[in-house]
Amino acid sequence: MRLHPPVLRAVVAPALMLVAACGTEASAPVDHASMHPSMHAAAAVPAAAANAAAAGLAKRVASATARFHSQVQATKAGYVVSSPCVAVPGLGGMGFHWVNNALVDPVFDPVNPEAVLYDTNGKLVAVEYIVIDVGQPRPSFDGHLFDIGGTPVPVPHYSLHAWVHMDNPNGLFTPFNPDLSCS
Repeated sequence: MRLHPPVLRAVVAPALMLVAACGTEASAPVDHASMHPSMHAAAAVPAAAANAAAAGLAKRVASATARFHSQVQATKAGYVVSSPCVAVPGLGGMGFHWVNNALVDPVFDPVNPEAVLYDTNGKLVAVEYIVIDVGQPRPSFDGHLFDIGGTPVPVPHYSLHAWVHMDNPNGLFTPFNPDLSCS
């Protein structure tokens, strides 16, 4: 089944708003570590080859998203706070996710990420891509395949974190950064 963008947005946008609203409640924390099954001890080693291959595109993404160092600019562009600060002991943190629901669709556009991530000081640290799976081939960022699932979006999707504004010693595409804390 292939959903067309207007229908998809009509289904996904309310679901994302629900997820965002639920994310503000302390009673039901989301287990982000379980959403990223590749995150285990072996996956937490530096991925130098993958990082080198994606360096050119990563620089383009960093340049295109640099304006979001200002949360005012992120808000003007349609991004809204969609999660509390996400961190998992032993893995590190992701930070606060700001999602632009209008960008959540079946298209991977590297310079227009669906989410931007901030640390507790409001510093832009990463971007995240959320691509709805409507049967298209699994997207990749210069050869690095997206994760299957990985976010609380309630429809089949792909996701990928890209640490283009903060170094992640575990790799450019590792969801959690051991140098980021929510405390």
